[in-house]
Amino acid sequence: MPLPPLPSLPLWRSWHRPLVLFSASMAVVAVISAVGLVVDDRVLVGARIWFKPLKFSVSFVAYGLSLAWMLSLLDRGRRAGWWAGTVVTATSAVEMAIITGQVVRGKRSHFNHQTPLDEALFNTMAVTVVVLWLGTLAIAVLLLRARIPDRAAAWTMRCGIAVALAGAAVGFLMTQPAPGQVRGESPIVGAHSVGVPDGGPSMPLTGWSTTGGDLRIPHFVGMHALQLLPLLLMTLMALAPRYARLADPRVRLRLILVACAAYAAVFALVLWQALRGQSLIHPDGATLTVAGLIAAATIAGAVAALRPHASTHLRANVVEPAVEPMEKELVP
Repeated sequence: MPLPPLPSLPLWRSWHRPLVLFSASMAVVAVISAVGLVVDDRVLVGARIWFKPLKFSVSFVAYGLSLAWMLSLLDRGRRAGWWAGTVVTATSAVEMAIITGQVVRGKRSHFNHQTPLDEALFNTMAVTVVVLWLGTLAIAVLLLRARIPDRAAAWTMRCGIAVALAGAAVGFLMTQPAPGQVRGESPIVGAHSVGVPDGGPSMPLTGWSTTGGDLRIPHFVGMHALQLLPLLLMTLMALAPRYARLADPRVRLRLILVACAAYAAVFALVLWQALRGQSLIHPDGATLTVAGLIAAATIAGAVAALRPHASTHLRANVVEPAVEPMEKELVP
């Protein structure tokens, strides 16, 4: 029995146009921010001031293109999907405009209540983040209802956007007052570090804390499930012509389900680690034990997923009875 053909990805021309254009504009902002890192030596909260818009713009490039692709796969509710994607585009653009504008002013964009203007800008960002999250949730609901022929592709997008929503929701935890902060009185209310003040010793490139927990880690890991899980599926599809086992859609589905479970478990682990005030690079015994269990379960699941399907095995071992040629009747 021949295997069904591999699913083809929609052409980029069918992707959500506003999200594609927004991603292109974020690529431009990323270049500008990179130049800013070279020519502007200002430091804010322990990091070069242009580092934040660089990270956000690169992240938005990946996030926007992923959603633009997923929206092209909808078979129904395409109008609602277009509006949800457009809302995500608009709110993301407002957030990036505030972040970049505050960098130009030399001010913090997040958690800043120092002046009425700073507080108004941060409150505006808070509203845009909520609306962005709700827009992404609407897209997730549409993807759950979509009839996508390839089940591996369907579950890749569903799991990816579900974990991304959980990762985005971590941002709401950062807005809670840190120890010593009082809402309505403190100039800074909220923090991404746990157990240590923001702006302390940090890792190169990422800027994540090396002395305490950092909620930006689960935020990052969760948000980028939207790119990494589809990337895994594309890799499996690219390898399928060379490896017959991967050409079986059931094998790809099982591998994707294992990967989704593993990714969700890793997200939960780094969130648990951050909430306990523990640095990513200084895990304790409990963290290492859970990480080992996740790795073992993932390997076992992948091995089981690659085993031939029972029905395929049976068909391969069935020997068709030989058909004897009919003897010609003798004519007396």
